[in-house]
Amino acid sequence: MPGKQFRLLPWMVVMLAIVHSRAAIGVSAPAVTVEVHLSGGLPALSIVGLPETGVRESKERVRSALLNAGFEFPARRITINLAPADLPKEGGRFDLPIALGILAASGQIPVDSLSDCEFVGELSLDGALRPLKGVLPAVLAAREDGRALLVPHANSEEAALASQGDLLAAGHLLTVCEYLSGRARLVPVPSSPLDEAPGGNREVPDLSDVRGQQVPRRTLEVAAAGGHNLLFFGPPGTGKSMLASRLPGILPGLDDAAAMEVASVHSVAGLPVRAGGWRQPPFRSPHHTASAVALVGGGSSPRPGEISLAHRGVLFLDELPEFERRVLEVLREPMETGEISISRAARQVNFPARFQVVGAMNPCPCGYSGHPSIECQCTPQQVTRYRSKISGPLLDRFDLHVEVPVQGGDVLMRQGGDGEDSATVRERVRAARARQSERGCLNAALSGRELQAACRLDAQGEQLLTGAMEKLGLSARALHRILRVARTLADLQGCEELRQSHLVEALGYRQLDRQQGRNSVVSA
Repeated sequence: MPGKQFRLLPWMVVMLAIVHSRAAIGVSAPAVTVEVHLSGGLPALSIVGLPETGVRESKERVRSALLNAGFEFPARRITINLAPADLPKEGGRFDLPIALGILAASGQIPVDSLSDCEFVGELSLDGALRPLKGVLPAVLAAREDGRALLVPHANSEEAALASQGDLLAAGHLLTVCEYLSGRARLVPVPSSPLDEAPGGNREVPDLSDVRGQQVPRRTLEVAAAGGHNLLFFGPPGTGKSMLASRLPGILPGLDDAAAMEVASVHSVAGLPVRAGGWRQPPFRSPHHTASAVALVGGGSSPRPGEISLAHRGVLFLDELPEFERRVLEVLREPMETGEISISRAARQVNFPARFQVVGAMNPCPCGYSGHPSIECQCTPQQVTRYRSKISGPLLDRFDLHVEVPVQGGDVLMRQGGDGEDSATVRERVRAARARQSERGCLNAALSGRELQAACRLDAQGEQLLTGAMEKLGLSARALHRILRVARTLADLQGCEELRQSHLVEALGYRQLDRQQGRNSVVSA
């Protein structure tokens, strides 16, 4: 009837609460708004907004956690919306914001206390907060939006790496509710004391342990200075793996931005992230039985692979021809682009993958081709089949391929180090990289006009490279990589211009291009 007012009955009162949270998509943490709506009707709880199985199951965990913590679970119709609706949500990270939304919508905690903070955390049935993967990206993203983030106490050490006084931690749902109700205070998690200088707290093998092998040691320094990919080949036991394991020790420490990128990838992968030694470049050495998914990442719920875990560090592939060829071929694109895109029907996830590859291989299946005292037992066909596992395009992506020869007993039994230690070499590498930073990137990443500007050649240099291309059958990619290595050699010497000696030395580090079996290796 006109003029008649509509009166709400008690069972018709509608309550709404909004809680801010973060999803986990690759190494990003997009914002998610958890909207909790209580209305009249038969008691029920439904979750909408593209939740996956782990999120849909949160209704049972939340119900038990609220009851066991002494709260009332509303006998109302509860609708929970995880917005935006087109963003996939997975895992138990939304348990805590869902529980807080139900408590706020039912009047058990103040609604206004939820506006300035974001919440992530999985609940156990008794209300305790369990640790999560991928907390670091959530801390960084919440700060950009001007809000603090509350995480489970078990994640506080990791999250403290990015804390600037805007991080809170709690171990139980009751603690969080007492804080939001004003009955308790949570002290912000302080920032972790990080390494004062890049390169501190190194726990890696030292280069002084290597006996002899002056040429491989030199190429290791060149690879570290310019970020070049390196391939060692030689008989078993000559020290290929030993040399490769020394590369992280001569790499400069990561700066704050790079270290945070590495820590974020490890956080998403569920690996421990700690303040001590966090500037140290990662070193990953997967077994040759690793699958393509293990190497580059993937799965139904995409996770980072070995190339992403080696981001800003070293990926060591020992016994390179023993990897399946199709596994090795998936490395070609990320070696060029510095990232890997994993596509699924519902989404695409990008992981950073700017890594440095060091490979090691024997010259033949038995390993003794070219050995000074042990006769090779392999037929030419076996050698060809063995080397053909590494395609020409992949081989071209190694800037340096150098033989690691057999050392005599007098060299191996020599007392004391006969070469420089890692700290001494690292200082030269750091100086060379400082010159490259003025050009904007490492020499291994130079391309296009940047490469032309940094690697200008005189007439003699051009004639030298032209002759080398015709004699060795070098590809354009191999030519560019020779120029990049020559630029690194010049940087190590502090030279502004490329000299013919730099080009000659860079050509000398393309030893597999001069092998008679080159034509058998180069197969697209």
